[in-house]
Amino acid sequence: MITGQVPAAARALAVLRVLARAPGPLPAGALARELELPRSTVYHLLTAMIEQGFVTHLPEERRYGLGIAAFEIGSAYTRQEPLQRLSRLILTRLVDAVGHTAHLGVLHGREVLYLIEERAPGRPPLVTDVGVRLPSERTASGRAMLAALPAAQVRALFPGREPAQSPTQLRRLLTGVRRAGYAEEVDEVTPGFSSVAVAVLDHTGYPAAAVAVTCPSGTLDDDVRTRLVTSVTAAAQALERRLHGGRLTPADRPDSAP
Repeated sequence: MITGQVPAAARALAVLRVLARAPGPLPAGALARELELPRSTVYHLLTAMIEQGFVTHLPEERRYGLGIAAFEIGSAYTRQEPLQRLSRLILTRLVDAVGHTAHLGVLHGREVLYLIEERAPGRPPLVTDVGVRLPSERTASGRAMLAALPAAQVRALFPGREPAQSPTQLRRLLTGVRRAGYAEEVDEVTPGFSSVAVAVLDHTGYPAAAVAVTCPSGTLDDDVRTRLVTSVTAAAQALERRLHGGRLTPADRPDSAP
């Protein structure tokens, strides 16, 4: 149920959010069900949003998709790089705490797009450089974010057998990630290197990004894994607070996590 001090604005934003997450344009009835709103209300919202360019009506398909104005806002977000700006100091502190290279990635379709690589002193460059895209199901960052998605959305992203693993294998893998609270990959992206990652959730619970650390596989014993997971979790939680409008505090240092 949609709540807020400005219901009309909250409903319009909710429409945009549902359309943005959908794999394709949606019929009005599906929007009404998802938003728990009367269909007449949804039609009024869609009409106003079409007039402003945020929604496009596809009459032959009887569906609605994002409009050019939504694209313009998305492009402006990319230009302004707010997520990178909010994350940079957090990742720097994470690298200082653990002594290994840290990354920030986001989901882009079925892939992980890496936005930041904060390299630890003396560490070699990795394949997860800025701008690189990798299959999400093969990376710790991707697994952490996929595990935070609704099962129906994961099925929509991976409708059939993938080269890396079957839907059943992926489902079991993501169940383990949810249970553990973090994701891991060992020697799958680059032989000799392993990563642990934790998803960063926005205020709706959607995975906005993932924070990860990569280290030599030979050093990843149980004690090191526990320390890395603790620090990466603290960094992800600090970024969540920043996304929700909070400020960094001394307690947001990854090396100060309990």
